[in-house]
Order: sequence, then structure tokens, then C-alpha cells
Amino acid sequence: MELTAYIGLGSNLGPREETLRQALQDLAGRGGVTVTQVSGFAETEPVGGPPQGPFINAAAGRRTALSPRELLGVLQQIEDRFGRERDVRWGPRTLDLDLLLYGDQIVSDPELQVPHPLLHKRLFVLEPLCEIAPDVVHPILHKTVKQLLEDLAG
Repeated sequence: MELTAYIGLGSNLGPREETLRQALQDLAGRGGVTVTQVSGFAETEPVGGPPQGPFINAAAGRRTALSPRELLGVLQQIEDRFGRERDVRWGPRTLDLDLLLYGDQIVSDPELQVPHPLLHKRLFVLEPLCEIAPDVVHPILHKTVKQLLEDLAG
């Protein structure tokens, strides 16, 4: 069964926009994943972590037959291909791919939290996600992405 998964994308090292474009192509080329929507790219200031340069952020919607854990594995493989290092929490990175939502499913285990636990607290996630999926409902908070953005920006 295919579901729509929403993925947050970010980069603040190297050729940021090109990295995001290539990562989207990589994801579209994977079996079990079909590109459906991509937001515009926006430059944002980093939140948390050490001092670092601005990010380019976006969101993408994907139809997928992969399980949430399988999709997370694909996202991590793509991050690794672009030289992602995981040594500093919220540190600078060539590529960050976060599984934000997976249909209306809730997943809670040590390796994966869906919906993403900070989704409703991050403008740099909600703004591009609202561009492509304003009416999608957060399965725990029972609010649309548009409502979450309005609450946070309000």
C-alpha cells in the first residue's frame, strides 16, 4: 500500500541548492518512491547548535510503498552519499533529510519518531510544508499544517 510521506530538506554546507536538487533526484530514482510535490527553496537562519551559516530549506511530498523505517534508511543513505557527518548535534551539514510525516501513522521507537517531534515548533519546516500540504493533519496534534504554522507564527 502506498502512502504519502513528507520530508524536510536542508543544507548549509557546500553548494546548498544544488545539493538539495540532486538529493531530490536521488530520492525520486529509488524504487518504491514517487515524487509528488516539492516546495520552493528558502534561506533560513540555523536554530540551535553551534554558530554556523544559513540553511536552504524545502519540503517534499512522496508517494511510497516503503515502510517508515525503510524510507528512513533510504534518507540516511542519501545523506551519507552527500558527506553528511553526524558528530555535532544540530551542527552544520551538507544535507539533512527528515521524515516529517508518513500518512497518518505514528511511529515511536529509539531510531524513529513520526511525526517528527519538532515539526510543530520549527518555522523552517512548517513554512515549506504548508506550501505543499496545508491541509494535511498532524496525527497527534489533530491540526492541519496550516493551523500549526499559524499557531507558531501568530
